[in-house]
Amino acid sequence: MLKPRILFLCTGNSCRSQMAEGWLRQLAGDRLEAHSAGVRPTAVNPYAIAVMREAGIDLSGQRSKNVADYLGQHFAWIITVCDNARESCPIFPGMALREHWPLEDPADATGSEEEILTVFRKTRDEVEARVQDFLTRTTNR
Repeated sequence: MLKPRILFLCTGNSCRSQMAEGWLRQLAGDRLEAHSAGVRPTAVNPYAIAVMREAGIDLSGQRSKNVADYLGQHFAWIITVCDNARESCPIFPGMALREHWPLEDPADATGSEEEILTVFRKTRDEVEARVQDFLTRTTNR
């Protein structure tokens, strides 16, 4: 039986969507298939890798992907994690359900190393809470 596929979208696929993909893989186990992409992909942010590592999730092997790479594929859910992605999201075939999580971009953080890490940790924890809520609402746990 095929696992439901979830696609997290943001602008650069560098922080928020990468974190969401990592959390879903960690928390859903083998029940769901997690993917992420960006409308203008860049690279996985080193701060995102660092704060997810603190939570026991390794993003170092992930890469930023373009949403165009997924066109024509079927997903059970498309979850946008920023307003730009929601406005720019292409149409996917099938009956994908859509959800929007308006998360602030931690890549905009400024200040000392510790201040930036604090912003990334806050986003990491918010993404975890949203993924847990999503799983509670959509799967039999």
